[in-house]
Amino acid sequence: MPEASIIVPAYNTAATMTETLASLLSQTHDDFEIIIVDDGSQDETPAIARAHATDPKVRVIRQENRGLAGARNTGIAAARGEFVGFCDADDLWLPEKLATHVRHLQAEPDLAISYSGSAMIDEGGRLMRVRQSPRLRDVTAAHVLKRNPIGNGSAAVMRKSALLDLAYRPAFETKRDWVFDETFRQSEDIECWLRLMLTTDWQIAGVPGLLTRYRIHATGLSAALDRQLQAWERMADKLRPLNPEFFARHEAAARAYQLRYLARRAVSNLDAHKAWELAQRSALTSARPLIEEPAKTLTTIIAAAALRAVGPAPVVQAGRLMRRQTSN
Repeated sequence: MPEASIIVPAYNTAATMTETLASLLSQTHDDFEIIIVDDGSQDETPAIARAHATDPKVRVIRQENRGLAGARNTGIAAARGEFVGFCDADDLWLPEKLATHVRHLQAEPDLAISYSGSAMIDEGGRLMRVRQSPRLRDVTAAHVLKRNPIGNGSAAVMRKSALLDLAYRPAFETKRDWVFDETFRQSEDIECWLRLMLTTDWQIAGVPGLLTRYRIHATGLSAALDRQLQAWERMADKLRPLNPEFFARHEAAARAYQLRYLARRAVSNLDAHKAWELAQRSALTSARPLIEEPAKTLTTIIAAAALRAVGPAPVVQAGRLMRRQTSN
């Protein structure tokens, strides 16, 4: 039985999946399996997956499209490892990532999730001047709601027993349990992490370093921002009944942080109207981001205002400042 399982959800990812799998097969920790879950792809993804399945470390599961959460759940059900990592089929892992997280989880038995920072790459795989350098220690449910330190779905390696503690089966599900909520097409990761923190005694913590390469896709950004905000609101609506007092204390600040994050993404895409709208809404929702992270918050507001007032040119300098900071 492999010590670790790496789940690779794949939907129409022929352009990037070979590079992703090469990064996973290059892990310095050798005792692992890779489970590719082809989520109903219609491009060359199935052929690429089959070609890699000649490697004894690689298994392929093909299913009708169920979305990212559904692909992850199928992979979790098939995983044989004590530790389970997730890497989307357009992202990359550095060679030492799995070994680092396995050591971390073995050293701290109360940890459900070990994660790292991430460096951003563009659609062509080139490193960008953007990174996620999250909080690593003493992480609470409030930190997860406000800032989601795990950052993205390819950063986490989890203990299988913690995943099983989160599993449930909807009445209409006939095949396997859910860990990630398959009714979400965005924010499914933060919904899972926060549910873990609100309903179990498991802890989460990170390790130093930018061990994940997370790919940024620029297409359809404005529509994606609206969908992401809607998914975040739906996540809050779902989990609020679990601990109304917790949400009463932290939800307004968390919403302001989410709006600020989306405003920064809109600035990066030079979407003046959306950036200013989101920056304003963030400021009006809660002052906590300004109090807790004044430099980052003011930079966001100034960049959005400049973009709205005089166009992209004056935003270049502010954009350089933003790229020196973490991505959210």
